[in-house]
Amino acid sequence: MYAITGITGKVGGALARSLLAEGQPVRAVLRDAAKANEWRDLGCDIALAEMEDAASLTSAFTGAAGVFILPPSEFDPEPGFPEARRVIAAVTAALAKARPGKVVCLSTIGADAPHENLLTQRTLMEQSLEEIGLPVTFLRPAWFLENALWDIPSARDEGVLRSFLQPADRPLPMVATQDVGRLAAALLQEEWSGTRVVELEGPARVSPNDIARAFATALERTVRVETVARESWENIFRTQGMRNPLPRMRMLDGFNEGWIEFSEQGRSAVKGVTTLDSVIAELIMASRGKAAA
Repeated sequence: MYAITGITGKVGGALARSLLAEGQPVRAVLRDAAKANEWRDLGCDIALAEMEDAASLTSAFTGAAGVFILPPSEFDPEPGFPEARRVIAAVTAALAKARPGKVVCLSTIGADAPHENLLTQRTLMEQSLEEIGLPVTFLRPAWFLENALWDIPSARDEGVLRSFLQPADRPLPMVATQDVGRLAAALLQEEWSGTRVVELEGPARVSPNDIARAFATALERTVRVETVARESWENIFRTQGMRNPLPRMRMLDGFNEGWIEFSEQGRSAVKGVTTLDSVIAELIMASRGKAAA
């Protein structure tokens, strides 16, 4: 039995469906009982647990051959990342007590970055899980291509993609969530000892200009990139409601300045198969379906 947290999201859902397609037993670890029926109908065992509750997580993980940890994302953390630290403490305690056969934890590119930034939340998780004495794989995917979802309105309505990633012609490691889920499913079924890191990016690196071109193709209109000046970021993010934008700003700095990067510039990273064009086309199709509904 494989216990899967974050199963209602894109990565966790892709992982669970990959395991189910291979005939593997899955325990869906859910916070919301209202979402249980979909997974029960697919043949999953159901466990209800909060990611900050060690007791319920221990129950969910007990008896599992493998556990997939997908930490919740906190995009506007308080200084010192207290939200992430509460989850880390609960997850670590639960795994240490339940002792599943192995663990795959979704981490991120930049978990080994030299400067504190938004992704430091995953650094802290890695540091904690290294100490539990179980076989642990840290899966470090690149920037998710699906982040382009937030660019659809401006690309569609104005023909503009406003990019915090810059310069616009610089390719960066990116990957589709489907590829992340499929690789996580494969890793969970492997046997290993100790701690290992697996890096994952897509079949080709992607620049903001590439994303604009993919939008132009999918939307059948011209789309150009406007880079957002660094000095305006804090005001923009605070206007959007963020209270502590510095971690997000430093993450963007890391990509733009090159200190968030895979080892060996990704030469040893696993390469996914899902293309930028297919992800953008799917995002556009889904947005049109929601508009029609």
